[in-house]
Amino acid sequence: MKQIPLGRTGLTVSELCLGSMTWGSQNSEAEGHAQIDRALERGINFIDTAEMYPSPPDAATAGRTEEIIGSWLAASGRRDEIVLASKITGAGSGAIPGGPPISPERLVQAVDDSLRRLRTDVIDLYQLHWPNRGSYHFRQYWSYDPSGQDRAATVAHMMEVLETVQSLIEAGKLRHFALSNETAWGTAMWLRLAEENGLPRAQSIQNEYSLLCRQFDTDLAELSVNEDMPLLGYSPLAAGLLSGKYAGDVTPEGTRRALNATLGGRVTPQVFEAVAGYMRIAVRHGLDPCRMAIAWARSRPFTNIPIIGATTLEQLETNISGVELALAPEVQEDIAAVNRALPMPY
Repeated sequence: MKQIPLGRTGLTVSELCLGSMTWGSQNSEAEGHAQIDRALERGINFIDTAEMYPSPPDAATAGRTEEIIGSWLAASGRRDEIVLASKITGAGSGAIPGGPPISPERLVQAVDDSLRRLRTDVIDLYQLHWPNRGSYHFRQYWSYDPSGQDRAATVAHMMEVLETVQSLIEAGKLRHFALSNETAWGTAMWLRLAEENGLPRAQSIQNEYSLLCRQFDTDLAELSVNEDMPLLGYSPLAAGLLSGKYAGDVTPEGTRRALNATLGGRVTPQVFEAVAGYMRIAVRHGLDPCRMAIAWARSRPFTNIPIIGATTLEQLETNISGVELALAPEVQEDIAAVNRALPMPY
């Protein structure tokens, strides 16, 4: 497994990140531990979680995934081998009572709670799960309207967060700060305020990115390259759609769709046409569709570290092996043709 720089942190991470959001719902504690063990065997040293996991979010299970990681860390004694990322939940989440927005007080409490559940003294990369002001992510771009935003209030909030993060870094509780589900303007403003005020720099951005979801390809891609800010691309298989297991609009037992019928709004009348297009490419070139999707995600003209998830070790092995595949030019051309024909299938 290739090891690559994580932005300007000085940390080196694997070219894939192990996602954990099924642990505690679709996966048991033992299965979560087995996935960590297998990932480490295959060279992955980067794990991502969040205080609200497992997903779908539920107040009854929030924090369980961090507890599973924490029990593995306590039993294994291998904390130094892991680059550990977590997130504070944004405003409006049902996973946190009252759905509070991110604030200095909330940030301090969330970090302390995550450290306790993770059974560690420090989190290597701490991310804002989504911004208080909202964004176009989670299929919200169809009605996205930033006209009601209060710029001065947003900037003041960003300064409060950066100052609080600085105090948490100085206390030894966090190493680095990062973003998730952010926009180009929001990311640029976080970077500007940090640089102008000598505050912690956002080191990465975790946004959805797959063959079916490519909002990152334009302005954010340019920002990513010029600011050394890697993408941690979540849902590289589009919640399993790109595996083909839901083709024909079916819901196999035990899958994520059995818990979330629309896969968070990804199931639309046109999505299966796009999936069929990519499945045809895989068949035409003799490729596993999951491996193809992950190989494509790693081939982009900016640093993208796909966050891979799985409910079985077999799925995990297939996804990990995607980084061993180099897509031929004709495969890339076929992929580009489907994207031009069906650029926003959900």
